[in-house]
Amino acid sequence: MLAHANAPEAFPALVLNADFRPLSYYPLSLWSWQEAVKAVFLDRVNIVSEYDRYVRSPTSEFRLPSVVSLKTYVKPALYPAFTRFNVFLRDRFSCQYCGCRDDLTFDHVIPRSRGGMTRWDNVVTACAPCNLAKGSKMPRQANMWPMQLPVRPTVFELHRNGRQFPPNYLHDSWLDYLYWDTELEP
Repeated sequence: MLAHANAPEAFPALVLNADFRPLSYYPLSLWSWQEAVKAVFLDRVNIVSEYDRYVRSPTSEFRLPSVVSLKTYVKPALYPAFTRFNVFLRDRFSCQYCGCRDDLTFDHVIPRSRGGMTRWDNVVTACAPCNLAKGSKMPRQANMWPMQLPVRPTVFELHRNGRQFPPNYLHDSWLDYLYWDTELEP
């Protein structure tokens, strides 16, 4: 095993809400081992599962938690914040004009120069070449229409989309609490 894989930093804890669902799927709700241990000592979480890895002090030894659940349920917001990342996640990290997944930006369907606002219902993910081709033209002038109409998603819709992009590494102790889509939706 690699030396850095044995370092405590390589042992994050999956954070579950009190209902045993992850706080978020993408990015996956993870805490560093230090945050998880602190939450345990502050009695804010229950340890659900542990690694076979210990941290030690002069007077005690403590197994690192691999899965923790909050003791108090945190009600998720119905609607997510408008951020570039959340727009990309809503649009499944695909250009809404050509489907490309590289060099992503976001595009105002009705350009700002024409009065378009930076809001959920006017911004879509676009690759740089499509964004440049559309420029400040209206969709009709550019003959470019988004594949799906831009709408404000719910947190649950973003979680569903996030499950389409599982992380590269999932610890075995996390698998009972994570549900990943096996195929991308069109």
